[in-house]
Amino acid sequence: MMSVSPTVTPEPVNLPYFPDPVGPAGKIGLITLATDFNSEDDLRGILPGDVRLFTTRIENANPVTVENLRSMAADLPRAARTLMPGYGVDVVIFGCTSGTAVTGSDKIKALINEGMPGVHVTNPMLASTLALKAVGAQKIAIVTPYLPDVTRSVADGFAQQGFEATHLMGFGLDSDQDMTAIPPKAILDAAIKADTKDADAVFISCTAIRSAEIAAEAEKQLGKPVITSNQALIWHALGLIKYDKPVKGFGSLFDHAPQLKDQVEVP
Repeated sequence: MMSVSPTVTPEPVNLPYFPDPVGPAGKIGLITLATDFNSEDDLRGILPGDVRLFTTRIENANPVTVENLRSMAADLPRAARTLMPGYGVDVVIFGCTSGTAVTGSDKIKALINEGMPGVHVTNPMLASTLALKAVGAQKIAIVTPYLPDVTRSVADGFAQQGFEATHLMGFGLDSDQDMTAIPPKAILDAAIKADTKDADAVFISCTAIRSAEIAAEAEKQLGKPVITSNQALIWHALGLIKYDKPVKGFGSLFDHAPQLKDQVEVP
C-alpha cells in the first residue's frame, strides 16, 4: 500500500480570514420521506439565498395509502433529533401533506417537539390552511397526485377548517417516484381542469410533485390564487423566522404576510 513520505508533513494554512455565517437569515430543517424524490430540490428552489435548508428523512414505504401514511409518524422524534444536533434549526418542516392529513397537525408537532423541544414546526396542511386564509379563499378546487381515499383525507382536513371543496381531482398514484415524475405541464393542465367558477383558489397538494414552479403561471391563466404544498411551506417557515425580504416567481401568496398570531392548528 502506498503512503505519504514521512518527509512531507502537514503545516498550518496560517492565512487570515473571517468565517462566513451559515444561513445568516435562518436555518430551516426538513423532515422528508425516505421515498421523496422532490421536496428538497423544490424547497431550495424557493428559498432565498441567505436561508439554508437542512434535511433528514423519516422511514416510510410505498404504496401511499392511508394506513402507511399513518404508521410512519412514530419515526418523527428520531428524525427530529438528527437535524443539526448540537446546533439546531429555527423551524422544522414536516414534508408530507397527506401524512399530516391522516395523522393530525397537533400530533405531528408534538412528535417533532419530542425530538427537538421548543422549535417552531410547520407542515403542509397547516401552512396551506394559513395560506388559503391569507389570500381570502373559502371555496377551493383541489388537485392531488393521490389515490381517491387519500385525496378525500386531504379534502376532509380542509373541510374541518371551514373550507368548501368545489371540485376534487387526483392522478390516482400510490408511489412517490411516480408522483415526482408527473411533468409540471401536466400539473398545470390539471389545475386548470380542476378549477370551477365558484372556487376562490386552487390548491395543489403534495410535496413530492413539482407544482411550485407552475404556481405563478397557473395564477396567470386562472386569474385567482394558486396554493401548493411546498410554496406554502416556505411562505409559512419564512414568516415564522420573521424574514421580510421579497420572494418572487412563486405566486401571489408571497405578497401576503402570515397571520401568525391567529395561527390555526389543523386536527
